[in-house]
Order: sequence, then structure tokens, then C-alpha cells
Amino acid sequence: MAKTTTQSIEPVIADLANGWMKTYGLDYKLEQETLNTEIDTALNEYYSKSGGNGGNRPDAKLLLRDKSLNFYPVLIEYKGYGDRLEKLDVNGQVENKNAKNEPNYKNINSYAVNGAVHYANALLHYTSYTDIIAIGMTGYKDENGKVVPSIGAYYVSKSNLGIGQKIDEYTDFSFLKTENFDEFIQKVRRLQLSQEELDRLKEKREREIDASLVRLNNDIYQNEKGLGENDRVYLVAASIIATIGVPGKVAPLEKSDLKSSTEEGNKDGDIMVRKIRAFLNEKKLPNEKKELIIRTLQNTLTTDNINKVENGESQLKRVFIKIVDDLGIYYKIGLTTDFTGKLFNEMYSWLGFTQDKLNDVVLTPSYVGNFLVKLARVNYKSYVWDFATGSAGLLVAAMNEMLNDAKDRIKSPDQLALVSADIKANHLLGLEILSNVYMLAILNMILMGDGSSNILNKDSLKDFNGNYGFENKDKKFPADAFVLNPPYSVKGNGMIFVERALSMMERGYAAIIIQNSTGSGKAASYNRSILKHSTLLASIKMPIDLFVGKSNVQTYVYVFRVGEAHQNDDIVKFIDFSHDGYTRTNRRKSSCNLRDTDRAKERYQEVVDLVRFGRSKLHLLTEKEYYEGHIDRNNGSDWNQTAPVDTKPTLDDFKKTVSDYLAWEVSNLLKKDRKEEKSPGK
Repeated sequence: MAKTTTQSIEPVIADLANGWMKTYGLDYKLEQETLNTEIDTALNEYYSKSGGNGGNRPDAKLLLRDKSLNFYPVLIEYKGYGDRLEKLDVNGQVENKNAKNEPNYKNINSYAVNGAVHYANALLHYTSYTDIIAIGMTGYKDENGKVVPSIGAYYVSKSNLGIGQKIDEYTDFSFLKTENFDEFIQKVRRLQLSQEELDRLKEKREREIDASLVRLNNDIYQNEKGLGENDRVYLVAASIIATIGVPGKVAPLEKSDLKSSTEEGNKDGDIMVRKIRAFLNEKKLPNEKKELIIRTLQNTLTTDNINKVENGESQLKRVFIKIVDDLGIYYKIGLTTDFTGKLFNEMYSWLGFTQDKLNDVVLTPSYVGNFLVKLARVNYKSYVWDFATGSAGLLVAAMNEMLNDAKDRIKSPDQLALVSADIKANHLLGLEILSNVYMLAILNMILMGDGSSNILNKDSLKDFNGNYGFENKDKKFPADAFVLNPPYSVKGNGMIFVERALSMMERGYAAIIIQNSTGSGKAASYNRSILKHSTLLASIKMPIDLFVGKSNVQTYVYVFRVGEAHQNDDIVKFIDFSHDGYTRTNRRKSSCNLRDTDRAKERYQEVVDLVRFGRSKLHLLTEKEYYEGHIDRNNGSDWNQTAPVDTKPTLDDFKKTVSDYLAWEVSNLLKKDRKEEKSPGK
């Protein structure tokens, strides 16, 4: 018997939907027609539904405007089977990526909504549009031959990280009519992601960034000869700065702007340098810092080899295209703390420092940065500094905490805008001595828009006097929060930074993550000095594999209250946080090397609460993992204590031992009896 197959009715679906739009008087464009140059170029640049290069063609597209004169691209995809509207993952989100965080071309190509959301991401990646409507439509014919349509409308934007949120299901396109569109957009504006959903999306995007960066780094390493580790980092930094743009002031650098000309002063490198200078001028950076950034990037961008034209294209243009194609989506959709942490941890590893036997340059995972910031009790009024800032990951975490706290507390939009600008300009200070790493810190804070004002390329132990930088060199930075992950090769395995920073503060709190030997003897003299002006509040033993793949040292987090000398009667909270709820692996090809397998987020919050409020917050951790004890302020080597183990047996222990013994005796007797019963008689 021949197998019957269902016939697609896509032409019927398309005819029905296009007929609606014609009736509504909408200026829609079909697959081969032009909507506008920016949108058409983006669709052509983005990888196709089948995985090739470009050639994306939505079945229909519109550009609609609401009453506030905001434009919304509307991208529509048709299918002709009743079960092909959308393919969602276990979390109810559009499943356009597979388990390896690679595009799931089967879903994108087979389902109407998935295809439309794919097109919408092309616009987020390559255009200035940040709010896009993606519509999928399919249907079937019932037993009477009547078409039964199924329509899904999704909102794809920076705010939902490009994943798309379902707006509603419809039976026709009348929500796009001019008289109904404002009400539809109001429904869009009311969409919200829960914090849990947003966190899940951020984690998903982090894994995508990881995969993209590995692919990009390998591509450049294998195919672009003559580019050293620093060159690769500077090229990424330069490309991102050049393509961010400033709305209404500095247009983002487009791939087509690089002409690969050999004309003096108009080579690709010259064009990029001019665009970067225009961006930095508009950002009102201090002249000294601006010139340092330009000078550093210019050394890579204007070399002869990278601008040499072969087959009509310079190496610089080729690498720029790779960077924009692989990373553009992530900073176009709004790079947040989690994204920058992943971006710069991966970029930082390109520098090769992690092979150093001292493990001297290892960046802090973003969730650990957030942990330190909370332990240091950062709020929107805090002034936070870091004496070995690396790529500024800890300062980014601090800025994010401050801005979130401001949003929670300040209900006037005007006042919130002023406070937020003040936080970014005046409440953060970081010091980094390595010039190439300093560039990462600058770029990181520029992307956060813009906390780079007081990121200083100085030696915090020799050249820093506690003042602001650049235009405010004579004004003290009123630090009241200190966060640090120091290089362990310096004196006291890094405690020299802690002693210096805390001695320059009048009050506040500090949280540092450092090698365990600093609390057990290697830094005793620095520890004794610190206790003369600061109180040790907590000593937290972190998981041994916290920096898996980068460093194998045991680390501790120490928390201080600054401005009060430690007394021997002060209670210190000793916490064994070896089990933090995360499972880590070091598989390069793994889609995720960090998994929350035992309520990790709740565990981190519990430790923060235990440090602040004490034993009453003990819930997930056990009594064996939490101990309140004391240290000798004149010792300096007794900071890594654990809960004492009582070796004296109790009556219950005795009863259990006797019970276990009797059970064993009875078991043996029963076995003996059974054996004798089975043995033959004499």
C-alpha cells in the first residue's frame, strides 16, 4: 500500500495573508522586493536558514511606525503544514540553537516562527533597529476544504537578548492595521521576562559567546598569519569600538566602509583609526586616555602587513569581517555583565599568560565577582576600587550592583539618570599595570557605557596616591568598598595590595579572593598589619576547582570591615564552601563547563547572608561547614580554620556500634544454620 503524504498549502497561506495586508492598505514587500537598504543588507549578510552565507528572504516584510514615531520592522515567514508553526525548547523559548549552541538549521528552516525569529536576529546583528516583530504563519485545510490558519507573533529585541518573546496568537493580521498597531505595541511593551528567565537567557548567551570566541580565535590563529596574541586582542577591541557608534553622532563602521585602498592616509587601518577617534571624542574621554587608546590600537591597525591588499582585500578587512560576524550580535543586543565577563575571560586567555607557572593572571568568573561585590556590601552610594583590576570584571560587577540598587531605590526617572551617570563617572576606580590588559579594562567599561573614567594604567603599589585620575588628580577617591583578585607572585601572595588599599580607606568593607597560603603563614606580617586597622569578618574556603583549566590553587575569600582594628574577642565566621553547588569540567568542546547541579545561586546568597547576619541564616550549608571562632591579631597565620571535630564518642555512638555488632553476629549465625541444614548427614 502506497504511503500517503500531506500536501503543503504554503501558497494558499501566503495568498491568504498577503490578501489581508493588501486589504488593510499596508505597504508590505514580498520575498524578492526591497524594504530598505539597511534591512536588505542585513538579511543578505546574516547566515542563511540553511547554514550558508547570506541570502535570507522573509516571505513578507514591513516597516511600521507607532504613534511615538518609532519604527518596527515586521518580518513574516509562511509554512504550509498545521504542525509547523513553532519549535520551542523545554523552557518554552524558540529553539534556534542546538545543545552545542550552534544554529539549529532544521528548526529554523522547518518552522515558521523559528525562521522569522532568525531573520529578526539578522536585523539585531547588522542594523540600528533594536525592536523587531517576528511573525510565523501556517495552517491546514479542514475536512470541508476551509483553511484553518495558525499565527504566532514574537517580539525580538535587545531587552530579551534576541531570543524572542511570544506576544500572542492571532487568527488574522488585523493587529498590524494602522488603527490597531499602537494597541499591539502597548501589549509588546507590557511583556516582561522574570529574573529567572533572564538569568537563564544570559547563561545561554554566555555559552554561545564562548563557542564564538573559540571559533574566532582558532580561525585567526590558523588562517591569518603574522598576527600575535596582542594583535588579536587589539583587533577585537578596535573592531568593537568602531562598530558601536553613537546614535545621531557617530555612525557605526560598516564592512562596506573598508575599501582596501592602497592610497596613503585612506587605508583600512586609517579608516578604523578615524572612526575610533570620532567615537572617543564623542564619549568625552580625557585627552590623555583617548590618545593612549588610539596610540595603542594604531600600532596594530596601521602596520604595512595588515593593510597589504591581496585579491582586492586587506588582512585587516578580512579579520574585521570575521569579528563583526561572530561577535556583533552580542554587543548589538546589549552586552551585560555576564557577557563581558565571558568575552574578556576568553580574550584574556589569548594573551598566553595563563601558561605562566605562577598562575599570575587569572580572571575572576562573573558569578564569583558578583559574590565578592555582595560581600563588600556595595550599594548605589558606594565608592569601589580594585588595585589589580585586570579586565575590570570586578568593577563591572560592582557597577551592575550599584545601578540595580539605584533602580530599586530611586523612583524618579530624571534623578535615576543623574545618579547612574554619576556612578559610572565617579564611583569606580581601577588600577592595572599591564598595558594590553589595561586596554581590555577600558573597552569593558566603555561597553558598559561608560565606567572607564577612572581606569588607570598605573602601578598601585608605587605610583598611586589614592586620588582620582586624569582631570581630578588632586581629588581623593573616597573609597568605602574594595574588591580584589590579586596576582599571587607579588609579596605576601598578593596581600601587599590588600594592606595598602585598606590602609588608605577610612571605612567600609572589603572582599578579596586569594591563595589559601596567605592565611596560613605566607603573608603573616601583612595580615598582622591589616588587623591593626581592619576587622576580619569571615574566612571562606572556596572550591578547589574554582578556576579549573586556568589554575589549580586552593583559594579563600576574606571579608573585612575597614576602619576598626581587630580585637581577639571579635567573632570570625569560618565557612567551608568547598561544595558551592556548581559542577565544573574542563572539556574544550563541551557546550557548558559550568552547571548548577545543587542550588548554587541559593548557596552563594546564603553565604553572603551568613557573613552578614550569622548562624540564623544557616539552611543549605551544614553545621560542619559553618563555624564561629576567633583569631589572634598578633598571629596572622590562623585565618583558615575549620569547625572542630569532636572525637569523644557519645552514648548514641556506643549504642550504634553495639547494634551494628549484634546485627553482624545474628547474620553470621543465620548463615551458619543455613549451611548446616544444606550439608549431607553423616
